[in-house]
Amino acid sequence: MLGAVHGNEVAGTQAIGRVIADLDSGALRIARGTVTFVPVTNPLAHARGTRVGDRNLNRNLRPTAVPQDFEDRIANRLCPLMAEHDGLLDLHSFNSPGEAFALIGPPDNAGDLEPFAHAAQEARVVRHLGVRRIVEGWLSTYERGVARRRERSARAGTALDTDASYGVGTTETMRSCGGWAITLECGQHADPRGPGVGEQAIRQVLALLKLADLPLQPPVADPEVLRLEEVTDRLHEGDCFAREWTSFDPLRAGELIGQRQDGTEVTAPADGRIVFPNQRAEPGHEWFYFARPSPRRLDGA
Repeated sequence: MLGAVHGNEVAGTQAIGRVIADLDSGALRIARGTVTFVPVTNPLAHARGTRVGDRNLNRNLRPTAVPQDFEDRIANRLCPLMAEHDGLLDLHSFNSPGEAFALIGPPDNAGDLEPFAHAAQEARVVRHLGVRRIVEGWLSTYERGVARRRERSARAGTALDTDASYGVGTTETMRSCGGWAITLECGQHADPRGPGVGEQAIRQVLALLKLADLPLQPPVADPEVLRLEEVTDRLHEGDCFAREWTSFDPLRAGELIGQRQDGTEVTAPADGRIVFPNQRAEPGHEWFYFARPSPRRLDGA
């Protein structure tokens, strides 16, 4: 259970803190198995109240023999820790208003990008987190975005951002170690309900996996499953949205989303939804994602 992978996302830190307090007081007991709680995963960013310390911990997460920054040093401790576990719940929050949602990995596959064999377990867990909206397709979409960055002769951003492995964060690392992993976005950063969303999710995971003797609530019925299909980068400081967008606002094919510095219009490629819109994105980084309904069914709850 991770909190504050991004230092200014404190809902997870507070949620984990509440659960730890109950463990310390004896109000809650881990009856079987082992659970590791990390309320502050990135202490430098958390102390500063910023998303990152030296760089984004949730990108390019892998051990390195010669650490170059603070996040490299965290990765050298965090990656082996995750490898000792069967699953991961990573608690986050987001900038724009909106309801909580979760991100899951791909269906079971033997491909090169993100081979996986625990899709049924992720589906079972995610339906008990208490959120009705679930998103898939992160790493494959990110990889396609990286390919487009390479094609741009005058791209912005750093060389690291043109490496598909830069899309690898906590959940992708956990899956590469043979486990399952879910990101729970607990709501907007300042939403006072966020810590409660995270705490409820933690308790339901403990109940579902029989790690603690807690009542298990029924799974969310008929969740909305969306698949990320495209990521659009902000190329210049002058790139701006046509209006203030919120994650999961609906889009109609051809609808104006924003405008480039040179006046070029950016429009929706089809009917769908906008996800993670970020007007303050640095040039060369993700501006927004485009998602459509997924045909995937999350059975096995």
